[in-house]
Amino acid sequence: MSLAVQTTDLRRVFGDRAVLDGIDLRVRRGEFLALLGASGTGKTTLLRILAGLDAATSGTVLVPPVRTVVFQEPRLIPSKRALANVILGQGRGARAKGLAALAEVGLSSHADAWPATLSGGEAQRVALARALVREPELLLLDEPFAALDALTRLHMQDLIAELCARHRPAVVLVTHDVEEAILLADRIAVLRDGAFVTDLTVELDRPRDRADGDFVALRRRLLADLGVSAREPGHVGVAR
Repeated sequence: MSLAVQTTDLRRVFGDRAVLDGIDLRVRRGEFLALLGASGTGKTTLLRILAGLDAATSGTVLVPPVRTVVFQEPRLIPSKRALANVILGQGRGARAKGLAALAEVGLSSHADAWPATLSGGEAQRVALARALVREPELLLLDEPFAALDALTRLHMQDLIAELCARHRPAVVLVTHDVEEAILLADRIAVLRDGAFVTDLTVELDRPRDRADGDFVALRRRLLADLGVSAREPGHVGVAR
């Protein structure tokens, strides 16, 4: 399978500190990669470089021309209705594509809704529809569920899994949530001190069960790689 992302000896320096220090990364087309790491380890910096929102200090970055980002906040334009937000900047056939994208995220009836009337989960689904309508080869997710309540977050995780399986973009997800990474990703990488300390394939059948012994063992290993001791069953995430 061909590569969607390739970085070689990637460095990003802020002042005297190398936030990313010699990152070599390969992500295949259709592959779902989750990036874990404590705050300040360079996860979002790496994602921003892949998105073209920041520049590397040195090294090479190869990414596909069509890539989209879903951020923690939906970032909808308040003065535009949901459909207009989805098809912003799109050309011919945009309305039909936008309506189809809203249908995919379960918001067919919300095309004319104003952003202020949407719940947090609905607004984030509009943001996801906006990303997918562009048919990206690379989908970048920057903690897209962090601001949502627990139940909505679970629904959004299921939706992301379903949509990514259908559209098959390469996906890079930045998250603090270890269980979320295991549930969604084909592969998980852990960043610490500007470098990868872990890069593994998730060898678990789908759908994945949090109570499965192999799931629990992988969770324990990833927490250890993050420098966090395992906690009571069901607790997820690492300190920010």
